[in-house]
Amino acid sequence: MADGNIVTSRRFFLLASAAGGGLLLSGCMTPGDTTDGAPVLAAEPAPPPAPVVDLNIFVAISPEGTIRIVAKNPEVGQGIKTMLPMLIAEELDADWSKVVIEQADADAKYTAQSMGGGQIAGGSFATPQHWGPMRQMGAGTRHMLIQAAAARLGKPIEEFTTEPSIVVHAASNTRIPYGDLVVDAAKLTPPDVATLKMKDPKDYRIIGKPMRNWDSPKIVRGEAIFGIDQKVEGMKYAYFEKCPVFGGKVVTANTDEIKALPGIVDCFVVKQVGDLPTKMGLLDGVAILANDWWTAKNAATKLKITWDEGVSKDESTTQYDAKAAELAKAAPMSNLSKVGDADAALKGAAKTLEGSYVYPFLVHAPLEPMNCTAHAKADGTVEVWAPTQRPDMGANGAFTLIQNALGVTKDKITIHMIRCGGGFGRRLDNDYAVEAAMISKQAGNIPVKLIWTREQDTQHDPYRPGGYHNFKAGLDKDNNLVALSNHFITFGRPNATGALAVLASATSPPQEFPANYVPNHAYNQSIMMGGMPTGPLRAPTSNAVCFAYQSFMDEIAHAAGKDPLAFRLELLDLPVPAGANRTGMNPNRMKDVVRIVGERSGWANRTSLPKGTGMGVAFYFSHQGYFAQVAKVKVAQNGSWRVLKVWSVGDVGSTIINPFNAHNQVEGSIVDGISEMHQKITFDKGRTVQSNFYDMPLLRMDYAPQIDSHFHITANNPTGLGEPALPPVLPAVTNAIYAATGKRIRTLPVAQTELRWT
Repeated sequence: MADGNIVTSRRFFLLASAAGGGLLLSGCMTPGDTTDGAPVLAAEPAPPPAPVVDLNIFVAISPEGTIRIVAKNPEVGQGIKTMLPMLIAEELDADWSKVVIEQADADAKYTAQSMGGGQIAGGSFATPQHWGPMRQMGAGTRHMLIQAAAARLGKPIEEFTTEPSIVVHAASNTRIPYGDLVVDAAKLTPPDVATLKMKDPKDYRIIGKPMRNWDSPKIVRGEAIFGIDQKVEGMKYAYFEKCPVFGGKVVTANTDEIKALPGIVDCFVVKQVGDLPTKMGLLDGVAILANDWWTAKNAATKLKITWDEGVSKDESTTQYDAKAAELAKAAPMSNLSKVGDADAALKGAAKTLEGSYVYPFLVHAPLEPMNCTAHAKADGTVEVWAPTQRPDMGANGAFTLIQNALGVTKDKITIHMIRCGGGFGRRLDNDYAVEAAMISKQAGNIPVKLIWTREQDTQHDPYRPGGYHNFKAGLDKDNNLVALSNHFITFGRPNATGALAVLASATSPPQEFPANYVPNHAYNQSIMMGGMPTGPLRAPTSNAVCFAYQSFMDEIAHAAGKDPLAFRLELLDLPVPAGANRTGMNPNRMKDVVRIVGERSGWANRTSLPKGTGMGVAFYFSHQGYFAQVAKVKVAQNGSWRVLKVWSVGDVGSTIINPFNAHNQVEGSIVDGISEMHQKITFDKGRTVQSNFYDMPLLRMDYAPQIDSHFHITANNPTGLGEPALPPVLPAVTNAIYAATGKRIRTLPVAQTELRWT
């Protein structure tokens, strides 16, 4: 592995794994080890690497000056493996060219609130939770090095400063490299980080600079770093067949016939563990083991399984749509929020309009399908190599699922967090990890590598749930919005009391804009039974409801004869209605990004666009981020359409920690959002109809739009970027389609046949 002037072997850092101040560890390279791909010749054995000293659980420094920084959270492509060490390195005043980054295992020692909380990739939490703690960790480590230098020279600590990886005593013209001080520093008591002064942002050398992702060279070279590439000595490959109907159970299976096939090591039934109301843990299925995965997969074509398909076998999208239409005509089951009297205001309005919006179930579709390598050992310990977004926390954390299924205590489980080839929320559920662990145990405690097919990944997903919004709006004689109501139809399952409880990510926020801005609003809800597993998809909830609300806002603007962008600014300027309680979104921050995106996109000149080309605008506040976007769309006469360009303006606080990844996150969110406008998951007889990318298409490179990504810097603590840039692109595009064709998109995915024009 090489970075700048650093050349070191992975063995060096694995030998430096023990935590505790001052512990010295060393180890020798052996013939055949490499440094940046160059073999160490057997005739001239390499000298042992220098000892490395752990100053704390995040930072270790060798006497030669190499700095190892541990990245505590899962890496799913968002760049966190680089970003968190950047925070530490900045306040440590490290020479970035001497930094080597190591991925942490899942371990409770990294999860204290003082260290940013749990090890999880989700919710865009990493930046706001770690902005303070990781910088404090770096500052505390730097303080110990300065303290060691002060003791050595017998000078007051206040006389010392630092330069990259060097402690400086200007009065005596003394400069001491960190590597020369690390042994002494490790003997000191760490300082109270609350007493330490952080750097002035104007002095940042690392934070705010575009930094290449640490794993990029390995990715470019095609070296194995993803979960699907994991290898363990003696492992077998596993294929696991589950019922096509969610929650179905095995009645009979021809396991003996499969075991007799050439190349098959074993075949057996795995039984469901626990009630699994979310259906994302260990379910019934048949496991096939072989010396290679392709043999196991091919053997599965000869499986003959009788399934008990359970209670979900009759569910279908057609059934859902019919039930939603029926519920929309009935009185709502409950009220989510209200201010004023929306019904009375609608009856007294000078103009009213209605619009029903529908969005489908969606699959996560990370490019790397679910996989996990596990070894349930004969001594009762379990070692797992999992590309997971959530090794711990909650009922579907990997630790909890494995504990419950295998009957072991948490201290017996080791989880290595392997880089994920995409997650988008899918890997918050760890069904694939507990499957691998149980298969390993039932196979006789041998290491097992489980890989799902693309079809399994598509048809056994915790889907983003669909939803149905039924809006009504009222305008007064001056075309001001005075009333808004929504009857939202969603999905649920019976809880312990028998009442229908809303499924994961199937909610609609009670404070959704323009609640508490318009004088009268009423958001109501009805729930229908849904047996399909659901879970968070990138920008959970927001990715769906933003399309509905911001599209209907556009309808209202046009009905009022107002510029859609100016209309949004007008609403954001409204006084707080009597009885309203605004929380969350700061309207002034949102107004700024809306105004700026209008300026950057040339919104005022949109009327000069040719026929069939239009621009649309939308904004959204989610996951503490403020984003406004304008999309330019071209619709051909045959109804085919493409997004030409998207302008995005975001306010995520005072500091863009790594601009390289920040813009990547915005651009990826926009591409994801446009992809979702082509996708749907439907069900028939309890089964998922779609199976692969050919019937659930992702946006291809040649259809990706130009993207203008801009950040509006404000005096607020920095927040995350994995999610808030996604929601507004969907309504920005559908509103642009309306501007181009006069046809309103109220149902996703967008159907080409509906957009033909002459």
